[in-house]
Amino acid sequence: MTFLDALNHAWRRHDSLVCVGLDPEPAKFPAALRDRPDAIFEFCRAIVDATADLVCCFKPQIAHFAAHAAEGALERLIAHVHAAHPGVPVILDAKRGDIGSTAQQYAAEAFDRYGADAVTANPYLGRDSVQPFLDRADKGVILLCRTSNPGARDLQDLTVRNADGIERTLYQHVAETVARDWNANGNCALVVGATYPEELADVRRRVGDLPLLVPGVGAQGGDVAAVVKNGATASGGGLIISSSRAILYAGNGEDFADAARKAALQLRDEINRVRSKAEG
Repeated sequence: MTFLDALNHAWRRHDSLVCVGLDPEPAKFPAALRDRPDAIFEFCRAIVDATADLVCCFKPQIAHFAAHAAEGALERLIAHVHAAHPGVPVILDAKRGDIGSTAQQYAAEAFDRYGADAVTANPYLGRDSVQPFLDRADKGVILLCRTSNPGARDLQDLTVRNADGIERTLYQHVAETVARDWNANGNCALVVGATYPEELADVRRRVGDLPLLVPGVGAQGGDVAAVVKNGATASGGGLIISSSRAILYAGNGEDFADAARKAALQLRDEINRVRSKAEG
């Protein structure tokens, strides 16, 4: 099953556009768990098991593991998702992008070492920097387009001119190039931040039904109704709406996993209420 097949299946089976971002920060763990030798794995596994039936995918952030020398925990966590919750895809949030043999090694890292179903990648070094990812037709490649951080405007809003002399912003050029030229295997998606709903609508118009990973809902202040209104496809789907801190740290006691489940359920239901209104 390809990444997009698994994603479509999870969208339908769980009636959910929610992606839980797994960004472990041990200082925020419940006190009873914080000093345990395998705390990162235990914390993330508990979150996964509590929310797996409410999500369309999980998105572990590689730096939050590597900074604590917990790459082994990340490998085991992705293996656990696949074994305990088959059909729920995993996006490795790594934002890789390099050239030549280095790009090939990054693809092997994401897909062969960690076993991820998809990976986030940076397109700004050009197509050759992500070609090894694109070549893996069964895997997803989720390319940065219009990111949610305030500094995104420094570069992504710059006006560029293509070979035909048509002017557009850089993020618009990325969106159209990925949808038109890079998606030959049907395995591409784009990252577009929830904090820029007008740009989200613009990207959707340019890329048709291409899936959009939308971070920034929750702690970063992205508005659910605006995301669905501006980013959903005509059928009300096509979105991977990611929330990390608002779900992971919804509680700080021994019941942290239950609190995370309640937060994920609340987000899923909020999204679906907006979708229902739009369909009505």
